[in-house]
Amino acid sequence: MYTWIWRHLPGNTPAKAVEALLLVLAVSALLLFVVFPEIEPLLPFTEVTVTP
Repeated sequence: MYTWIWRHLPGNTPAKAVEALLLVLAVSALLLFVVFPEIEPLLPFTEVTVTP
């Protein structure tokens, strides 16, 4: 998969490295600000029961 992405990015090696970094940052931001807040109410981590 990474090879496919690398081959399809335009430019020479330094340009591809910058584009790959921007792609990773964009996917991370999408997950952090859109996907995770949408699925957070569905996760069971807020229903913690502690018994003494």
